[in-house]
Amino acid sequence: MCNVAAPCVPGGQHVIKTAAERSLAAELREVRPDLLGPYADALPGARAAVLSRLWRGLVHDPLPWVAGRGAAGGAVVLRLADGRRLTGPPRDPWTTAPPAGPVELDGVPYDHPALLLRALGVPRGEDFAAELDGSTASLALSRTAGATDGAADGTDGGAEAAWEWEQRVTDGHPYHPGCRSRPGFTAAEQLAYAPEHRQVVGLPLLPVADPVLVGRWPRGLRDGDRVLVPVHPWQAAHVLKEPVRGPLLAARPLLSLRTLETAGEVAGAGAALHVKTALSTRLTSSVRDISAYSVENAVVLSEFAEAVAARLEGRLHVTRTVAAVGAPAPDLAAVLREAPEVYADRGAEERVVPVACLAEFVAGTVPAGGRAAWRAAFAGLVLEVGLRLLGLGVALEAHGQNLLLVVDAAGRPARLVYRDLADIRISPARLARHGIPLPPLTARQQTDDPLALRRKLFGGLLSGALGPLAGDTETLGALLAAGTAALPAGDDLRALTSEPLPVKALTLMRLSETGGDQWTVLPNPLAGGGQDFPGG
Repeated sequence: MCNVAAPCVPGGQHVIKTAAERSLAAELREVRPDLLGPYADALPGARAAVLSRLWRGLVHDPLPWVAGRGAAGGAVVLRLADGRRLTGPPRDPWTTAPPAGPVELDGVPYDHPALLLRALGVPRGEDFAAELDGSTASLALSRTAGATDGAADGTDGGAEAAWEWEQRVTDGHPYHPGCRSRPGFTAAEQLAYAPEHRQVVGLPLLPVADPVLVGRWPRGLRDGDRVLVPVHPWQAAHVLKEPVRGPLLAARPLLSLRTLETAGEVAGAGAALHVKTALSTRLTSSVRDISAYSVENAVVLSEFAEAVAARLEGRLHVTRTVAAVGAPAPDLAAVLREAPEVYADRGAEERVVPVACLAEFVAGTVPAGGRAAWRAAFAGLVLEVGLRLLGLGVALEAHGQNLLLVVDAAGRPARLVYRDLADIRISPARLARHGIPLPPLTARQQTDDPLALRRKLFGGLLSGALGPLAGDTETLGALLAAGTAALPAGDDLRALTSEPLPVKALTLMRLSETGGDQWTVLPNPLAGGGQDFPGG
């Protein structure tokens, strides 16, 4: 029932439950009242989607306040250190479907992730609960994309360009509870800047005196001798405190939100570019910036990665970094990269599809009888490329945003494109074994630790590519088996097919005081473990 404590949204049939839901509804009432009804209707599904990601983390992450895990009556039971019991439906770690039913804490059911986390009362839980509250409300807003004519730019037909595919993703990271956490963004700013709402964004161009500049900065982003740095409008307004005024660079937001594709060619570049902007807010796990290190080494790293990828006989291309710029202010920087379409033969009707969109691509373009074979072909391509490159000494962070697939005119996997080299890892010892010169980089991206290298590659591939495409442990096992069947033996292949699978402990990371990446392992379906995990 709707009341003062739990108001309803006019035009919707659902109760507003939390502060973030209420705040976003109030903002919509001012800026887009036509979306109030669709937003309210989307809230139950958004709560279930974020709760499913949180429940996955509670079941599978090594949380210090979970004393034991077991099963009873077809349900998963978590015994907490303080004696309470958390009960919920079985949770395959690779499914992306919401769980069937609520999660109960000592018999009290919860269908909202933020309310459940607050009830748990665990260390750092209140901050994370606020993130989950915002993630849920923002996800509901994302799911209104296309609900009215004003919410899209008219490109809602079949996606052709990679940016069109990227703008179809409403739900964000398939396994992260903060999949749509956009703190500091108002409803109006989400509608204006989030990719799923399909707006063209005007990037302010700020002149920078004495910039740190590498590469060839296009003349279209210069004012005489001055370098003009493209700035995300949110960053300009909230961090740099700069009024948004001309000149503006028209661009389309992509999956990562902070990266946009120019809406046309940039003079002096000869093509559309991807612009990675500084955006100082927490998206999913981290507050990411463009560090001075990233700027200074952007072109060196790009040239190195291109040279190593060339050893894979055309199976992988790395988008070239054109230029990067930094300024004395740490919150003002940008990186310019090629758009991935340069590696597709448009005359042969090839297309580029981000790996995050492959489940939708397969469902919409591959006949049902051919989907298993298609997935196996993709697994074979991505595992061959990833493991060969790892053997040479480069571990890609090949998740759904960074990795793209070129498909031929028939929609079959042809080759891969990788973008954004900021978080790859390089093994000096492996490079030396293959006669590959080590680039002049600091130790930040270097390691010879096999575990660190495999975590980087396997974690991204499993959680961002193969896992979401498979949708369950059994299918993931089939993809791993098919994709590795013809690969040459080696220690990395043995680890992938016989050892527990490394994945980021995404919920633990948000509840930890230490910050940074933290890891756990899941049973390997190729190692005879089958469904031997909590909640299987």
